[in-house]
Order: sequence, then C-alpha cells, then structure tokens
Amino acid sequence: MDLICYTYPGWAPRIRPASPKRDWMEKTPERFAYRCLPLAIANAHGWELLSPCGFEARWTGSLAADGVEIRVDPGNEGKQKPVALFGHGTITFHVEGIFRTPEGWNLWAGGPPNAAKDGIAALGGVIETDWSPYTFTMNWRFTRPNHWVRFEENEPFCFLFPVQREVLLETEPSIRPMTEEPGLKEAFEAWSKSRDDFHKWIAENPPEASADKWQKLYFRGQRPDGSPGPGDHKSKLRLKPFRTPDGSLMEPPEPKAACPVAHQSVPAAAAPAILAAAAPLQNPALALTLDRLGFNAAPQAQAPALALPVQAKPAGGLAEKRRDWLLAAMERQRGLASNGAVPRERGLPGDEFLARYYAASRPVVIEGALEDWPARIRWTPDYLKRKVGKARIEYQAGRDGDPDFELYKDRHKVGAPFDAFIDAIRRPGNDAYLTAYNSSANRAALKPLERDLGHLDAYLTRGPGMIWIGPGGTFTPLHFDLTNNLIAQIVGTKELLLVPPSETPNMYNRRHVFSDVHDLADAARLEAHPLARDVRSYAVELQAGDVVYIPVGWWHQVRARDFSVTLTYTNFRWPNDAWESFPGE
Repeated sequence: MDLICYTYPGWAPRIRPASPKRDWMEKTPERFAYRCLPLAIANAHGWELLSPCGFEARWTGSLAADGVEIRVDPGNEGKQKPVALFGHGTITFHVEGIFRTPEGWNLWAGGPPNAAKDGIAALGGVIETDWSPYTFTMNWRFTRPNHWVRFEENEPFCFLFPVQREVLLETEPSIRPMTEEPGLKEAFEAWSKSRDDFHKWIAENPPEASADKWQKLYFRGQRPDGSPGPGDHKSKLRLKPFRTPDGSLMEPPEPKAACPVAHQSVPAAAAPAILAAAAPLQNPALALTLDRLGFNAAPQAQAPALALPVQAKPAGGLAEKRRDWLLAAMERQRGLASNGAVPRERGLPGDEFLARYYAASRPVVIEGALEDWPARIRWTPDYLKRKVGKARIEYQAGRDGDPDFELYKDRHKVGAPFDAFIDAIRRPGNDAYLTAYNSSANRAALKPLERDLGHLDAYLTRGPGMIWIGPGGTFTPLHFDLTNNLIAQIVGTKELLLVPPSETPNMYNRRHVFSDVHDLADAARLEAHPLARDVRSYAVELQAGDVVYIPVGWWHQVRARDFSVTLTYTNFRWPNDAWESFPGE
C-alpha cells in the first residue's frame, strides 16, 4: 500500500521509520527489556515525526492558552515551533503534511510507544487520511504544573501507522473455554510447565551468559514443542523511509543529544587490535594485510591530540576527481532501489544470492541461516569450556601477569588454556579476544567444536570458518577487506556499521586497508577527520542465527554487544581472489 505525505511550498517535515530502541530499555541490566518482543515490535510499529527545534515548556496550572510557557533554543526561532492553542495545559505541534492512505484506511497518531516523558503525556488520535484535505495537529498535555519539560531537536513528537477503518466495527469479540480450540489447552499447559521448569533450573544453576537466562520460544516464533510457528512471524520490524520528490530517501538525523551510532563507545585503551576480518592466516590476502601493517595495531594508551583536521587524500588531478565523482554517482543511483538499509532476506537461494548480491557487490543479511545449527543452542561459555577444556590456544590482548598466561611476541599472540581464556573474558574490563588472526594456531584445539556446526552449501564450499570469541564491548575498528566475507553470528549480538566503497575518498585511508577515523561514532575523531562526518553508512544489527555478506572493499566496523561467538567464511562457491591484484604501497 502507499502512504503519501503531501507537502505545501515551504513545508519540510522530518519523518523516519520508528526506532526499536529506547534509552530506558538500553539501561536495563543486560538490556533485558528487549527480551519482551511485543515491546520492541511496538517501538518500531510505525513512523516518527521529529521536532524541528529544541525547546523547553512549562505549564503554570492555568486552563487558559497563555498558561503554557515555551522557550525555544537559541538559533531555532525561525523554525516551526510548538504553540499553546487550546489551553487546559496542552501544547500543539503543527504537522507539515497532508497524509494520504488507500480507501478505507486511517492513520493512528500518538506518542512514541514505551517512551514516557516526565511531566507530560501524548494525546492520541485517529485521522481519516483517505479523503481529508485537512492537516492535523499533534498535542501533548502536561500532567502537573510548574515542571519544565524538554524536547530535543529531532526528538520524535508524533508516532503514526495505518489502521483499517472497518476492521474494528466488523470484529465479533467473544469469550470461550480453551478446550474449544483443538490442542490449545495442551500446548498452553506444556509451555506453562516448561516455564516453571526453566525458572527452577535458573534458580538452581544460575547461568553466566545473558542469552541463557530467558526462554526464547515466542521471540523465535516457536511453539512449546520447539516446532516453527507461522512463517510470517516477526522478531523485528524494518519499515521503509519516506522517499522525497528527487528520489532520495529521507534520513533525518538523530536528536542532537544522541550518539550517531546506536552503541556505546569503547575506550581506546580497551579496544582490541585492528583486524583483517576476512581470511585465515594461511590466506595470502590476510598475510599481505599483516605484512603491510606489521600487525602492530594495538591502540595507544592515551588518545592522540586531535585538534587539527587531517587531510583525507591529496587533492588529485582531474582523472582522480572524475573517478570519485563516478563512484559517488553510482552509489546514489544504487540507493534508488534500496530503502536506505542493508536488505534482509530469509531462505535466500544460492542463485539469487549470486545474482542480486554477490555479483552486484551488495551487502545482505540472511536471517535464520543458522537456526538448525546445534551450536546456536549449545555454545554457552560453560559448554565451550567443557568441550575444549585445557587445550592451549592463542588469542589477543588479555591480562599480563596471570601465571596461566604466557605472553608470546606481542599482545596479538597470548597463549593460555582455553578454559582460562573463557574465565578471563567473563571478568569485567578484560579485553581478551580470540580472532580470525589466531585461526591457524587454534584449529587443532578447537576442532571438537566443529561437530556442532552446519553447512551453508547454498553459498559456500565445505571448509572451516575462522572463529571469533570475546566479551561484550570488543571492537574491530573501521577497515575494508581484500576478500568477500560471510560473517555468521552463532551466539550474541554484534553491531556493524557499513560504508560503501564509493566513500573511500572520505575515509582517510593512508595505511593499507585501514581508516584513520577508527570509529565513526567517535565525535573527537570526526572533528579531526571532517570529510567522514557525512559519509553514507548502513547500520546492521547481527543477531544469533543470522549471517551478513560484506562484499570486498566495503568499509566496516564491528562491536559486540554481549558475549559473542562468530565465524567468518571466505570460501564462496564463486571466485574470491580480488586480493591478488591489490595495488602495493
């Protein structure tokens, strides 16, 4: 269906697909609030209109319209600001647009779900947008007098989604005994018993990993016996952004007070080394990367002064400028066929993957590709310890001085028993990380884990992947790879930020495949590298069971949200040898 926002000359609404994230949910222990799938789905169940200015407002308690005081931030006086029109302790946002829905469809408009503001509440409304030539307003009502309420610029003030007008009127509500629905009572009782048993098990065997502390049947769309539920079950909503008259996608910025990337920054001293995430050590592409870098990439203990902007690249001649122009034009054109996000597929056949993504060098997330792999369920920290035991492994960083830890030649090659490594990454503040760089040295020790893995025959030839194991917060800084990668998330969640190759002129690429920007969420680095501020980027949340394809040359940075186990594959069924012709320094 079409949802159209018609604008009058001078109108400039700011609209975006609603975010599933909420500040208070982020701050719950282990972000447990997101385990409630209905909450997360409701958060993203529509589009948000954003405030064009920052302001503060207070209600005096008077029922008159002048009983509300509004103070707009300096520099925002000329923008469309809220007003006090109706009295009774309300403020009104004007909506710069006339929305149109198909015949028989309304728009529900209200405040963002699960996002309460202290001292004020959003009022809801339903508008017949299939015929009305009138604008509507979004109103908020104060809940107590003499309390200042603040809205940031680009903070959502209205949340809307289509609803079918006649559905409620045609609904026949009734109450019936559970036995009338075949199998429902048995399924409910089985689930209820399994929940009680699970809670008892949790009480008797408190798990370390957050993923093991809750049942995931509904979240995964599974019935109590583990069988799949409906095929259209959603664990996420990703709505399309509005397209502007020139064909581009509207991507309003985050509120000024918010971080441009939805994850916390890791202090430089705690960040692991920059890694070539694509290839095993014996792969010449990785060997070339390590040789050029010397793999001496440990972050400095103290961040360097970043007072002066760094030049991204030499000014270049006409040929270089034309090349950069062509890259940017091609990326803009490619974006016409996307919704401003990395596509997400489920059950993607190999031939379609080849035609639409691999050959086209377009990233894609393939959801649920690993759902039938035993590792998805088994690989808790305790299980990994039992399977690998005290076999000696090599990894990066870690705590020096522990008698179980033998420092090899640098922080990128630390040796220890595997069970001691798992214990280490459970300790707060530990930055130990087992990475693809260590794959060759660890293949024999980690071989017992291979029987828990499946195969991705639609995309890959048979062969081992490169394993990454680390705690939440581990971070791989901004770089590109010399091979196509398939990253398979077994346990935990990782947040990736992808930047297309067309932005390379703005990435301050002075050393091999690495960016001096390091982290696109770091305001200080962006201040020193201003060309990177406005690069086109795509955020990807990679959940357990999903894989993401990252084409050769795409910039990316990766941060683990929690305890994470990941496999990287480069053994595609199709040629993957671009590294062979990579220009030297």
